[in-house]
Amino acid sequence: MRTLSYLNFVLAAVFAACYCYQAVFALVRLLGKRRHYQARKLCRYGVLIAARNEEAVIGQLIESIWGQDYPRDLVDVYVVADNCTDNTAQVARAHGATVFQRQNKELVGKGYALRFLLERIQETGACYDGYFVFDADNLLDPQYISQMNKVFSSGARAVTSYRNSKNFGDNWITAGYGLWFLRESEYLNRPRDALGTSCAVSGTGFLFSQQLLEELGGWNYFLLTEDLEFTADLVARGERIAYCPDAVLYDEQPRSFAQSIRQRSRWQRGYLQVIAKRGWSMVKTMINSGSFACYDMLMSTIPAVVVTVLSILLNTVMFVVGITSARQEMGLFFASVITGAVNSYFVMFLMGAMAMATERRRIHCSKGKKALYTFTFPFFVFSFGLAMLVALFGDVTWKPIHHSVALSIGDLGGASSQELPKNRKL
Repeated sequence: MRTLSYLNFVLAAVFAACYCYQAVFALVRLLGKRRHYQARKLCRYGVLIAARNEEAVIGQLIESIWGQDYPRDLVDVYVVADNCTDNTAQVARAHGATVFQRQNKELVGKGYALRFLLERIQETGACYDGYFVFDADNLLDPQYISQMNKVFSSGARAVTSYRNSKNFGDNWITAGYGLWFLRESEYLNRPRDALGTSCAVSGTGFLFSQQLLEELGGWNYFLLTEDLEFTADLVARGERIAYCPDAVLYDEQPRSFAQSIRQRSRWQRGYLQVIAKRGWSMVKTMINSGSFACYDMLMSTIPAVVVTVLSILLNTVMFVVGITSARQEMGLFFASVITGAVNSYFVMFLMGAMAMATERRRIHCSKGKKALYTFTFPFFVFSFGLAMLVALFGDVTWKPIHHSVALSIGDLGGASSQELPKNRKL
């Protein structure tokens, strides 16, 4: 069993070595480093929304888009009602969106829906400087587009935004997601942007240029995590994704543990797919040009999966061996496991506490819940281990997440669309 202690120490050391650079990221964030942009022009945007059975929430998203303090005649909203069996298309049309309906049970997933939508827009002859991508359950702060436009019009061809939560305070699971995305926004993407390396797109709330889309040959990202595949392809090409911390998007998080594991196992399977398809191109770019962005993206996918699975399998095997050995050996086993668990809890707690401390004013729930969910955050992170095992050994396919938190941006404390100037000069 002493061997187990040594092996767990080695695995922990490997994990720390892979992620020690993120301590620099944390320091950059705590020092308040960031880039500042000024709008150079007012760009014309197409908004892309891929929706499947989202009649309960899509209307609120579209209204938050029309409620932006950005010239309305420079924004068009497009929705693909993808394999819908409800009134998503009718609701979206009633709120002023252009809707295309898609029925395809073979090519299933957001990536295919986005390609379909972009092709339909191209057929209309409409021309845009760039395209936003949102999920139907999102809400936008009233200044979202104007803030993103500052970064985009300054020369960035891909931009990601600040991801907040609509239902942070529902339970420890939604709070875990909320802190996870807040940390990704402010402790990964913001330092990346400040240091001049590439950020990562996180599912929703991002913008890319028409010129970039043409160079890519259209939207060709269809893996279970099409956002990570898009990011991996861009960094392998030497393209930089920028970050806009002042563009705030609100996202609905899953509330049940089973639904959460199903979603995150899809993420983990998607990570593996991205490494299999795009990993070598990132490695080549890293070797040929010394790309830190490629190293960063590789570290964000490979070590966490490999080290966690190895640790689970190793400790399981040693536990079985320990049962058949002397009782004192079991004491060493549990001591090793408990020490590792306590150390891991402390690290995860520190990560969550830092994000909670700096972002607390933007989190919509009571002070008591903020304190409580900081302590439960490590358990949310630990449950990624279960999601990884499901991803490796389970039947993982793309399935829609049911959304039902039908809030307006006013319900979250934002200004209502009636209070906003429609054509404010930027």
